[in-house]
Amino acid sequence: MPGKIFNIVLLTAFVSAVYSQTGGDNVYEFLNLTPSGLVSSLGGATVSLPAENLNTAYHNPALLDKESAGCLALNYSNYLAGINYGMAIYSFSLQGAGNLAAGITYLNYGSFVESNASGVVTGTFTAAEYALNVIYSWQPDSMFSFGINFKPVLSHLEKYTSLGVAFDIGAAWHSRNKLISAGLTIRNAGFQITRYAGEPGQKLPFEILAGTTAKLAHAPLRFSLTARHLEKFDLTWDYETDTPGDSHRTSGSFSDNLLRHFIAGVELIPHRNFYFSAGYNHQRRQELKTTYIASSAGLSWGFGINTTILDLEYGRAVYHPAISSDNISLIVRPYLLYKKLSKLD
Repeated sequence: MPGKIFNIVLLTAFVSAVYSQTGGDNVYEFLNLTPSGLVSSLGGATVSLPAENLNTAYHNPALLDKESAGCLALNYSNYLAGINYGMAIYSFSLQGAGNLAAGITYLNYGSFVESNASGVVTGTFTAAEYALNVIYSWQPDSMFSFGINFKPVLSHLEKYTSLGVAFDIGAAWHSRNKLISAGLTIRNAGFQITRYAGEPGQKLPFEILAGTTAKLAHAPLRFSLTARHLEKFDLTWDYETDTPGDSHRTSGSFSDNLLRHFIAGVELIPHRNFYFSAGYNHQRRQELKTTYIASSAGLSWGFGINTTILDLEYGRAVYHPAISSDNISLIVRPYLLYKKLSKLD
C-alpha cells in the first residue's frame, strides 16, 4: 500500500508542478491543461482569440459562436512521461437561442507497478481523470458574447476516487472590424463532492484570466497577450529542501513576478488556409529552466492547415531541456463532408 500511495502522490504532483508551477496544492489540476494545438503553441492559454475555432471555447466559453455549429474537435497530446491527454467536443446551434457544445476531457496517467511495504511487486494499477464539458453561449449583440462551461469531474487514482464539479464563466468583445478582441474568464469555480479516501478536502485550481488579441490591418500578423492568476499577485511558492523542516521560497523581483502573469503569442497568417504560431510563457520558464544550461523552457511553436472540411493544428511546448509536449488537433465539419460525398454519388 505505501508503494501505491507514493506513486499516486508523485504522479499527481508531477502533472500539477509542470502545468501550474504554483505549488501544486489543488485537486483536478488537469482542468487547466490545454487540449488545443493552436492554444498550446501560443503559450498554453488564451481567452480572446476570435471565435473561429471550436477549441477556443474550452478556454473561454463566450467564444463559442454559431460559426462553430456542426463542428467536431478531436484533440490529443502525448503530455509528459507517457501521460496522455485529450478532448473530443461537438457544437450545436440553438437557432437563435444561443450556442451549445458538449464533450469530454481526459488525462490518462498510464499503468503503474503495485508493491507492498517490503517492496515486493504485487501487480499493477491505473490512474485517470475525466471531465464532461457542457458549454453554452449567447450573444446579446454583434460585439459582445457571454458563456458558461459546466464540468462534472471524475478522478480515479488506483482504488481512490473523487467526484467534483467545476464552472467556467466567460465574456468576450470584438471590434466591429474584427481586428481587436478581448476576453475575460473565471475558471474552475467549484468544489469536491467526494474526497479521496482518508484525504482532506482540496481546492480546485481556480483562476481568473483576461486577454486581448489584435490583428494588423495590412500585415498577416495577429498578436495575443493573456494575463493569468489575476486573483493573486505572488506566484512564487515554497519548496522543501533535503533538510527536514527546512523550506525556501522561490524569489523574484517585482517586475519578474509581474511578468509571471503574462503569456504572449503571435501568429503569422500568410494565407487563410495556413498559419505559423509561437508563444512565450514566463512563469513556465522561471520555474522549469535549468540553472547552468541554456534552454528554451517556456517557449512554444506550431502551425495549422485550414480547409473547408477540416482544420489540422499542431503545437509543441517546451517545459525543460528534456521535457516537451506535442498537441495535435483535428476539427472536422461532418455536414460539409457529407455534402461533398453526396455529390460524388
